[in-house]
Amino acid sequence: MLYTSTRDNSVKVTASQTIAQGISTDGGLFVPCSFPKFSVEKISSMASMDYINRAKTVLKEFLTDFTDEELDYCVSGAYSADKFSSDKIAPTVNIDGNKNILELWHGPTCAFKDMALQLLPYLMTVSAKKTADGKTIVILVATSGDTGKAALEGFKDVKNTKILVFYPVDGVSPMQKLQMTTQDGENVVVCAIEGNFDDAQSAVKSIFTNDEIKARLADKNMMFSSANSINWGRLVPQIVYYFSAYCDLINNGSVKPGDVINVVVPTGNFGNILAAYYAKHMGLPIKALVCASNSNNVLTDFLKTGTYNKNRDFYTTSSPSMDILISSNLERLLYHIAGSDDNLIKDLMNRLAKDGEYTVSNDMLAKIQEEFDAGFSSESSVDETVKYHFDKYKYLCDTHTAVALKVYDEYVKRTGDDIPTVIDSTASPYKFSASVLSAVRDGNVPELDEFSMVDELNKITNTQVPAPIASLKDKPVRFKDVCVREDMSDMVFKLLNI
Repeated sequence: MLYTSTRDNSVKVTASQTIAQGISTDGGLFVPCSFPKFSVEKISSMASMDYINRAKTVLKEFLTDFTDEELDYCVSGAYSADKFSSDKIAPTVNIDGNKNILELWHGPTCAFKDMALQLLPYLMTVSAKKTADGKTIVILVATSGDTGKAALEGFKDVKNTKILVFYPVDGVSPMQKLQMTTQDGENVVVCAIEGNFDDAQSAVKSIFTNDEIKARLADKNMMFSSANSINWGRLVPQIVYYFSAYCDLINNGSVKPGDVINVVVPTGNFGNILAAYYAKHMGLPIKALVCASNSNNVLTDFLKTGTYNKNRDFYTTSSPSMDILISSNLERLLYHIAGSDDNLIKDLMNRLAKDGEYTVSNDMLAKIQEEFDAGFSSESSVDETVKYHFDKYKYLCDTHTAVALKVYDEYVKRTGDDIPTVIDSTASPYKFSASVLSAVRDGNVPELDEFSMVDELNKITNTQVPAPIASLKDKPVRFKDVCVREDMSDMVFKLLNI
């Protein structure tokens, strides 16, 4: 399996090169040159496997320059029982008829990013030995909340790596901020930026492709890589849990092998739903891919009209991991839909950078709409959805999951398409305890600090507080730096002491 760039399809690199490098030198994103095909029989055979073996079955098709021993080392290390609170790793919970919640938050940081970021450090170190032996890998991360903590936790004290995380100072939940600023590890650094996630993400991309900065790192025997979903090593593990969820539905009798399902994903950067698209094109029987947005509904508008326009109001919402107006992974989808036309992708991305918008052809839009549906949820609807699902089903969800549930319910009303459906639940409700508590109590929330909010939510819902969140209460804050976007490259040098 070889990989190419969305902006230069003459590029051909191995999986190890793809993962170690993170982003192509031309600024494009790496994509597989082809997709492995899974038959119904092969998928059915995976139903009897545990999560580790399901993961190895999928990943070995993409990581073809990894030996079986290397792959086993990576996957078994990432998904060991001591790191996840569920022995199923990513359990599927049926709450009503064909509504199945895929819980992706049982890892050490209580968010779906753990599903990839527990594995990525293993993939990165194996890849670096193959392609960049002797260099220190500098992981540079922009985060809207969950990626930062998950990456910090995954890479802490990993040999020959350093990790720098930038987050919007007012754009994450208090719990997300605490998780990052209290992070332990000798090789980790965290810095806030004045601005939103898009400011952080665009600055990180600019730093990645700056020849002067890369040369300065090379002088110190260092090289950049990424833990954001622009890195294929972050995206490919996410394909696994869609296969795993389908296997769970087979095992509980919800579907027979070969039956089609729908998938609903709350998404901001488009990586999580893109992984479902890849699973579909590998043979997983998925009918509709439903993209769920919050008030920052740039993706919903694009999927309905074909025009991507980031020139709009930016909203800080109760689902901050989706507060994004530049969805990086959409570039990968466009490349595939456009028949690998790298020149078209360069033109579209240049227009986005220059004008803040682009419009795809009617033919491309038709192809996209054959596979994707989309909707968005207002802030008031998020609260209503959290409360409704707790009151009716005693199922407590976080705000991002509520966005997906609301969009799914509206999709079924609009289309009548109520076949078995997997709905991604991307974070523990206790990561957003203030918002969830307010929703459950109809807005009647007493003045409490963050951990008192957690205790109150636990008390009135009788749901378990995840251990990683409970343990934060007495951890000291280590990182207090704040910078402006224009100073991020200087901050990188400062934080690396070079």
